[in-house]
Amino acid sequence: MRIQLLSSLFLFSFSSYPYRVSSQPEHASFPPRGWNSYDSFDWILSEVDFLQSAEKISQRLQPYGYEYAVVDYLWYRKNVPGAYPDSLGFDVIDEWGRLIPDPDRWPSSEDGKGFTEVAQKVQSVGLKLGIHVMRGLSRQAYDANTPILDTTTGRAYEESGRLWRAKDIGITERACGWMPHGFMSVNTKLGAGRAFLRSLYEQYAEWGVDFVKHDCVFGNDLDVDEITFVSEVLQKLSRPILYSVSPGVIPTPVMEKDITALVNMYRVTGDDWDTWGDVAAHFDVSRWNKVSMDFAAANKIGAKGLLGRSWPDLDMLPVGWLTDPGSGRGPHRMSNLNLDEQKTQMTLWAMARSPIMFGGDVRRLDETTSSLITNPFILEINSFSTNNMEACETMSLRGLWNIN
Repeated sequence: MRIQLLSSLFLFSFSSYPYRVSSQPEHASFPPRGWNSYDSFDWILSEVDFLQSAEKISQRLQPYGYEYAVVDYLWYRKNVPGAYPDSLGFDVIDEWGRLIPDPDRWPSSEDGKGFTEVAQKVQSVGLKLGIHVMRGLSRQAYDANTPILDTTTGRAYEESGRLWRAKDIGITERACGWMPHGFMSVNTKLGAGRAFLRSLYEQYAEWGVDFVKHDCVFGNDLDVDEITFVSEVLQKLSRPILYSVSPGVIPTPVMEKDITALVNMYRVTGDDWDTWGDVAAHFDVSRWNKVSMDFAAANKIGAKGLLGRSWPDLDMLPVGWLTDPGSGRGPHRMSNLNLDEQKTQMTLWAMARSPIMFGGDVRRLDETTSSLITNPFILEINSFSTNNMEACETMSLRGLWNIN
């Protein structure tokens, strides 16, 4: 049997180091690796499900460099009838208009603790906590016209003899393209706008967050001003936080030049799901000798970035036990990709040196999927290979998986 790479074959070289987790202080020295809840739980993840998953990641995947456990979107939304991704009025916010975990799903967050206890538990098993956040300001906070916290004084933000509120900083005409009722950009030219963003990311650091996935700020919803200011805030924090950005829809090649040095990860594709069409489309994104996405030739793979290095991201791996995109339900089925397709995808992600974020329900990690995502040679390519480039198109690949 052969693995057929239908679009292209890539060449690479690497130094043969034994696989290891980086202990260097530099951020993202190698492509980050971890687990993200979205492919298996959509947005309905609970604290119990997440902590069970973190325990399994620690036991099964952490020895292979999987160090981040990431809570994907809408952890602040009440899971009640009428709530869905673009619904309005179901989010939990504090007095300053900042989103906080839904206490019904995240009971340890009560009394203003946020993700503090979750972070402590995740870190106690050797992992790092990540959370998904959206652009700017929530529409709910805007409609409530909440005051803005000045973290330097601990009081409401005041400038030019007046107190500033959410409606002073929200830019309604710059709503998130795929969640227009949810979020909008803030005016970073205003001191109040900058104070609001600063209050968000300082709070995440206080909670003990290690990784932030910042969504709807890249691609069609590109907001270089917000990315730039958030990057500046993160660089000033005493707690290092890995910074990942994600597109509203799909980014274009010219966009990455504005943000590479500001972030550690940046999605270069739309959402990837378990269809061969989605996998095949990633070959065109990754074929770096083409003018359209010339990452390798421009030295963008592992380029110097925020407090460390920066990596183009091909999205999560939808393998193992999953849910359906946009279903609003928990995991209930196996990946639709056959085993050869899964191996092809894992090989491409490794050769492209993309961050590897497993998306399946780790509590039901079967041996086949486990072998796929922990293959030592494939992971070594992902961490240590260099000079990766397309060699030719439409060629069979043998040997990497020891398949006859």
